[in-house]
Amino acid sequence: MDLAADNLTTVLLWNIFLNSLTIMEETLEMKRLKRILNMDIPQGTSAFLWGPRKIGKSSYLKDAFPNSFMYDFLKTDLALEFTKRPSLLREQILAKTEEILMHPIILDEVQKVPQILDEVHWLIENKGLSFILCGSSARKLKRGKANLLGGRAWRYEMFPLVTSELGDVELLRALNQGMIPDHYLRNNYQKSLSGYVRDYLKEEVFDEGLTRNIPAFARFFDAVGYSHGELTNFSNIARDCGVDAKTVKEYYQILNDTLLGRMVEPFKKRQSRQIITKAPKFYLFDVGVAGSIVKRHISEERGELFGKAFEHFIFTEIAAHSSYSELDYKINFWRTKSGQEVDFILGDGTVAVEVKGTNNVENREMRALSAFIDEYSPQKALIVCNEKAERVHGQIKILPWRNFLKDLWGGKIIN
Repeated sequence: MDLAADNLTTVLLWNIFLNSLTIMEETLEMKRLKRILNMDIPQGTSAFLWGPRKIGKSSYLKDAFPNSFMYDFLKTDLALEFTKRPSLLREQILAKTEEILMHPIILDEVQKVPQILDEVHWLIENKGLSFILCGSSARKLKRGKANLLGGRAWRYEMFPLVTSELGDVELLRALNQGMIPDHYLRNNYQKSLSGYVRDYLKEEVFDEGLTRNIPAFARFFDAVGYSHGELTNFSNIARDCGVDAKTVKEYYQILNDTLLGRMVEPFKKRQSRQIITKAPKFYLFDVGVAGSIVKRHISEERGELFGKAFEHFIFTEIAAHSSYSELDYKINFWRTKSGQEVDFILGDGTVAVEVKGTNNVENREMRALSAFIDEYSPQKALIVCNEKAERVHGQIKILPWRNFLKDLWGGKIIN
């Protein structure tokens, strides 16, 4: 009996040891990642860094600014202390050595203590200090009429991982787990991802008081999962949620302001009765989060679910590139009332990108892109797909998705 108990204990300890090794390997992998974001801030300049939770903002700042002093307002006691007495920030910082004050002061999760921005403003104006103000959303600051420094701080945004930060990317892993570092790099990701969706929403939206009708917003978020990447019908979603269309638009604005998603407007360079110009599309910030909401799992690189997730994945890469490259080009879509559609129009019609979740693009699948070419003559017309090799069909270039993303981050798609 004692021998059996000893054997069981040995097995349990061995499993714990193996799990610990796995977690250590995943943690080391996260630390080795070099993010593309480049906060090249001149001395004396301040900046905001915004981005959803758990995408690596704090780790990035510690690596990029190792000599900076950091206040982490995710610590409840610290946030409470400075909320009661914001002037503590000024008093403590003025007590720091000149060597410390040569580097930017980092305030992490600054939206937790909006009143402190008046002190930051004073220190910038009167002492010439620089700050990096990091958080997951400026919405609470705006709603509370907090001091956003009147253009005295540059603005940066961080995204989940992108392919150029990872090298070789497993497509199904990316589509199922998403590109938030802790989810993509972790083998046992399911509980972490579902907990992120559930708890992050509670903390970011409900606890911050961004909406009071919690049941309606929860129903709305489920509806977003199912209508994701499609034309947005505010009235239909409002009916499903039991609120009016104006409230639904406000809910979408909350997701936009908290960087949980982005509206993509229709391309309307020329007015035409045949072109849809009003109904936008909405994409969540991470493909794994979108899949978790609808409990989606993709087991093979084919089918409708794969196609929708694949399109979303390409969108997140384009959106991140637009920001990180500092080109800040527009991302639109084009659709006619007859149903012809091109997924993404970049710039002012410079590049047209159609995404196809197939390993064999047929001629009939090029008709919408051909129609857009006839109407607007873009510099580049591309189909991003799962084919193995590049090819050209008329004015359309067909690109395997890895080639497209390599060219995108290499500055060959749009510049």
